[in-house]
Amino acid sequence: KAVAVCTGFLWEALPEKTGLSFLPVIFCTLGGLLTGILHKRFGDYPEELKTVMGRIQKDKYYDYRPMPALIMCAFLPLICGASVGPEAGLTGIIAALCYWVGDNVTMAKRDIELFSRVGEAVTLSQIFHSPLFGILAVESGEDDRESISMSGGNKLLLYGISTAAALLTAQAMEGFPSFSRAPSETWDYLMLLLYIPTGLILYVLFELCEKLTGGIAGRIPVVIREMFCGAVIGLIGILIPMAAFSGEEQMGELMETFVSYSPFFLLGICLIKIFMTTFCINLGMKGGHFFPLIFACTCLGFALSSLIFPADPMPHSAFAAAAVTGTVLGAQLKKPLAATLLLLLCFPAGSLFWIFLCAVIGKSAEKKLSAHIHNPG
Repeated sequence: KAVAVCTGFLWEALPEKTGLSFLPVIFCTLGGLLTGILHKRFGDYPEELKTVMGRIQKDKYYDYRPMPALIMCAFLPLICGASVGPEAGLTGIIAALCYWVGDNVTMAKRDIELFSRVGEAVTLSQIFHSPLFGILAVESGEDDRESISMSGGNKLLLYGISTAAALLTAQAMEGFPSFSRAPSETWDYLMLLLYIPTGLILYVLFELCEKLTGGIAGRIPVVIREMFCGAVIGLIGILIPMAAFSGEEQMGELMETFVSYSPFFLLGICLIKIFMTTFCINLGMKGGHFFPLIFACTCLGFALSSLIFPADPMPHSAFAAAAVTGTVLGAQLKKPLAATLLLLLCFPAGSLFWIFLCAVIGKSAEKKLSAHIHNPG
């Protein structure tokens, strides 16, 4: 709610009242400056989920002392319109709070690693409105049984109780825009032969952008890097609003209006979104990548359905978007089941088999593709 209020004020109310449409560029640059100072003083926050869980597994601890910096570094990119989601910032904050509890409540110390995982799982479950995705995202496999004393059944019970409690407290939250149904015909199934390779190409582009922007970031001093990133975000937010922010609100609009856009425009938005997501994360205005990646994949699915079925793309758009998104997230997450459950966020249950199939193929192709990306010789 705080992000929504601040975003509306900085991007709509203030420019409208002052008549100065370029104000977001100034605010975003200042936001980048403040983020850079915080990064230089406290560290490169927020950290991704895998980094947070890696620290917990290795050090059995997550530092909660820089909590104000954790909150500000998670908050500033979101209100500045960075092409990132809230999950990275929130999972770091939850992990820090769990270890604060562990240090201050004696009974919590014994199972603090488990409580941290439960907190992460419930947070992800609520953000993505998919309880099972949250559990699968933080349970990485056999190694967990060696580090956590509680039995698997008791862990699942604790996950269930926590998730149920979170559902009761979050009933007023608005969900990510979703397709009410994804009808499919024989032609749609045949088009998987196009959707899946196109999704794999998009995944390769995402990884190349990650590599490129990571290389750029390493050459720029910390504070200057974040200021530059903030200025670019402000310009993109003014010139191409659809490529800014997490994509949640824009996706809802696009579901109803994509037929009014050229498929090449939608393709362009997809590519800009992919670049901006990696650009923001690597240059310091950090956050999660799931929301913007889903938006970019959906844009590509809409573009493909418009090109293949120009007379009436609407009935085919949801299936195309689901196939492309499933392929990309399967390759990126490397967990087909988790990717499928995540996509319950915006696709109907009837399309889950096809999403899972695409995710499995995406994961299978990822190893060979990554080898070529990271070792082109």
